[in-house]
Amino acid sequence: MNTALRVDQARLWESLMEMARIGATANGGVTRLALSDEDRAGRDLFVRWARELGCAVRVDAMGNIFARYAGGDDALAPVLTGSHGDSQPLGGRFDGIYGVLAGIELLRTLQDADVRPRRAVEVVNWTNEEGSRFAPAMIGSGVACGVFDLEYGLSRTDRDGHTIGAELARIGYAGAPIQPLSVHAAFELHIEQGPILEAEGLTIGVVTGGQGQRWYEGHFSGQAAHAGTTPMERRRDASLGLAELILAVNEIGNAFAPDGRATVGSVRLTPNSRNVVPGRADFTIEFRHPEDAVLDRMDQRLHAAITSIGQRRHLEAALKQVFSYAPVAFDAHCVALVQEATERLGYAHRRMISGAGHDVLYVSGLAPAAMIFVPCVDGISHNEAEEISPQWAAAGADVLLQAVLAAAA
Repeated sequence: MNTALRVDQARLWESLMEMARIGATANGGVTRLALSDEDRAGRDLFVRWARELGCAVRVDAMGNIFARYAGGDDALAPVLTGSHGDSQPLGGRFDGIYGVLAGIELLRTLQDADVRPRRAVEVVNWTNEEGSRFAPAMIGSGVACGVFDLEYGLSRTDRDGHTIGAELARIGYAGAPIQPLSVHAAFELHIEQGPILEAEGLTIGVVTGGQGQRWYEGHFSGQAAHAGTTPMERRRDASLGLAELILAVNEIGNAFAPDGRATVGSVRLTPNSRNVVPGRADFTIEFRHPEDAVLDRMDQRLHAAITSIGQRRHLEAALKQVFSYAPVAFDAHCVALVQEATERLGYAHRRMISGAGHDVLYVSGLAPAAMIFVPCVDGISHNEAEEISPQWAAAGADVLLQAVLAAAA
């Protein structure tokens, strides 16, 4: 590792701020939903910067963009880095795109120093990581890594019925057929999206793996009734079932602390009128934990709670699991490269598990991989108030640079 080689902090920050003007919101965030016009503009800027570096740019059938900086022996599998450019609605300026633009800054630094590693380095901008417009999340990397088939990926729809395939064609990013990924090692740099690093006064998170996730959709059905004429004891109020369920889900999360996460994220009452007893309550639930066995136990408690609530409240109850992926342990050698780079650069750090889903979790099923976290202010993310410092941004990019160079040597 050549720790004298550092990224240009000011240039990286300028790139982040220029990208943040695309889809900028009134309160300092961005809305750059996947395959929107704003996403197209962000993609165009990424491609322009990559081509200015002499990179070969390819786009696959899911719209994933790969910018390849040639190595000394291009017959060798490349080292991959990058993240995603889409955002949440009224999201932050750094979630995802920081990892993409740190990759661009890494390549600029190599070019400035006339460094050509033995292996090529590719920077990827994945499609629809957030899942905020098209569900599920991480669909672009999922198709590229063989988790989902292409037909499934292209057929996902948004609330208005637009498919990913149609929107890729509309914005001009429907690319070449998916080819099996050939990757020697992969690294993703990201903001932590949590409060731990800042609270502990640390600069780098050496990420050793990712939590497993399980998503559920369900409902309680009772009887819609007049709010003024139906006695309390004769009601089959679906909202009461929902209220109990929210508390039960919270208790499940607390029961498996400190790593358990349990959230009721979306609810809908029907008919949703002020003078009608709700006859139906729809809801979504998400569980996260780094151990599959614990997720199984959380699942069992959830089913027991819903059955009990339904019987006690005289409600019909339904629940189905709609998405899951198993916990991921990152490659020990890639994690060691990140750790070594962090220590040689002198940054205060800790090892940690990612609580959020990231594209590299899918990539890790095909190639050795690891992640790097930097702090974000107050742990706020998926919010216009999301913030990092230029110093944190550069520190993470420097660690990424050293880890990528070591893997590409």
